[in-house]
Amino acid sequence: MPSAASAGSAGMKGSAASGTALRADDGQLGGPAGASDARAASADAASGAAPGNDFDARQTVLNHRSAENNYNFAVAEHDCYSKFFVNYCIDKARDRMRTVQADIRKEQLALDAEERTSRAQQRDEKAALQRAQDEANAPQRAADDARNAAAYEDKQRQHQLDQAQRAAEAPQRAANEQSYQQKVQQHALDQAQRGVSVPQAAANQQAYDQKQANFQTQLEQARQQGAQKAQERVEKQESYQRKQETAAQHRQDVETRQKQAADKAAQKQQEQLQEQQQQQEQQKLQQQQQ
Repeated sequence: MPSAASAGSAGMKGSAASGTALRADDGQLGGPAGASDARAASADAASGAAPGNDFDARQTVLNHRSAENNYNFAVAEHDCYSKFFVNYCIDKARDRMRTVQADIRKEQLALDAEERTSRAQQRDEKAALQRAQDEANAPQRAADDARNAAAYEDKQRQHQLDQAQRAAEAPQRAANEQSYQQKVQQHALDQAQRGVSVPQAAANQQAYDQKQANFQTQLEQARQQGAQKAQERVEKQESYQRKQETAAQHRQDVETRQKQAADKAAQKQQEQLQEQQQQQEQQKLQQQQQ
């Protein structure tokens, strides 16, 4: 067992470090009053360091109070070994420790509930803002969907028209092919009658076929370029339409904000006039009283 002098010295140092005074008659801690003072000081420090619902700062204060409570009990338990009624002294110190611990636990539960409420409120506010944004963008999305649907239907109708036109032109293409074959045969007969050799006729036919193939290639390229330019014109028209709609929406937003600003200015001017009238009435009342 440590000596009375060493135990008393250790008890005074521990009490000084924890900010809790010892009673002179029995050497015990100041009790719940001292713990309340420590809690008040910690709460003042927390409110001064972080105003509002700063949950991190308040949690730090509770952690500090819990550690301080454990430290105070350890100091009190150490000091009790220098007393005659050791067990009684330790039980009293433990009761004080548990009282402070219960208070800390109650505040911890309240802090956790506030933090959950705050997070739920933030989630609700974020969800409300998202819903408001979606509702504000709904007309634009509907307009875009309608425009895209109309463009898709136009393309489908154009494709059907092209298919119908090709089907209508199929007999004419078949007749042209048959006429071409007849001309080729007639040309071969003419060449044979004029005494042109078979190899020379084949070479002439090959050259003619190559010219026809080149012509068909150029014709197909021209068709593709025409279709591409037509598509570009459609896209430019759609882009111009979107820009026009965006500019109209912007003008509407600007006019709305200007109207709101004008209403606020008029309201502020009205309030200033009312304040001036109230001041004049008060001055008149004061002059009448004098």
